[in-house]
Amino acid sequence: ALKNKAGMEVCITNFGGRVVSLCVPDKNGNPIDVVLGFDNIAQYADTVHNASDFGAAIGRYANRINKGIITVGDQKIQLPRNNFGHCLHGGPSGWQYQVYDAVQPNDTTLQLTMVSPDGDNNFPGTVTALVTYTVKANNTLDIRYEATTDKETFINMTNHSYFNLDGDPAKDNSEWLLTVNADSYTPVDSTFMTTGEIRPVDGTPFDFRTPKPIGRDIDADDEQLRRARGYDHCFCIRGWRPGTPPRKALSARDPESGRTLEIRITTPGAHLYTANWLDDAHAKGGGAYPPRVGFAFEPEFYPDCAHHPSWPQPVCTPSQPYTQSIVCLLGTSAH
Repeated sequence: ALKNKAGMEVCITNFGGRVVSLCVPDKNGNPIDVVLGFDNIAQYADTVHNASDFGAAIGRYANRINKGIITVGDQKIQLPRNNFGHCLHGGPSGWQYQVYDAVQPNDTTLQLTMVSPDGDNNFPGTVTALVTYTVKANNTLDIRYEATTDKETFINMTNHSYFNLDGDPAKDNSEWLLTVNADSYTPVDSTFMTTGEIRPVDGTPFDFRTPKPIGRDIDADDEQLRRARGYDHCFCIRGWRPGTPPRKALSARDPESGRTLEIRITTPGAHLYTANWLDDAHAKGGGAYPPRVGFAFEPEFYPDCAHHPSWPQPVCTPSQPYTQSIVCLLGTSAH
């Protein structure tokens, strides 16, 4: 467990680098857990019944790769396919299902390390990955990803926490106010694969440029929403440049509790998933997680960017290490 003096506590397991709980004080000072998850490691490891990736450090490659095919240099590689004929989240034995080595130097920092061998899920290169979790004084969780490789490869890591801002899994996400700093997003086909189009959000249900309840347009007569049963799309977050510090991508607020969340990222995009397909009878505390009981916001390079050379590319080489950061700030507001 990582703690600060303000009452924030984050519990993490080295199985998949998963954030198991994230407790912050409410406006009355009572600790509230604002992420979804399970009660024990056996439930996280049971990927047959619990394939939700709650809280996980996804790797090597977040989101989908079309038909699981990548080209690295002059080598065409077939990756494992596990989702509509595509490679999802690095394959069915991605890093979220592996055990990291853990070192906790102090009460506020945890370092998880993994060595992924050359050919792991058919990806090239022996990769050493480091995930550093740091809890800071202002109720901030800082997640930093670093990776080195001995040959050219793709690295596209993210965190897959599901947030429930009111801390009550009996309530859905429809009233939470969301702002996403994106003027466009990446539409998908019937297999949830990006089409290559960058589509403006203007005049569509995907416009979160000003605060809007998640539920306002989620059931709109829109082909993209019908396919996904809601939002399950990557947004192109404004202001990306290689090497720039984390910039604000999302802000969210639960009007009832006043709890707020801000997420800052260094990647070009972030995937908003409103838990449309969630249906889990094995939630924390013996409860259940119905659809839309939370949302995930996964900073990443655009899905299937390996097949779209004009998009930013998450290439990692011996001379070009991979480094990305996610910053989650939690608080409360009266309005």
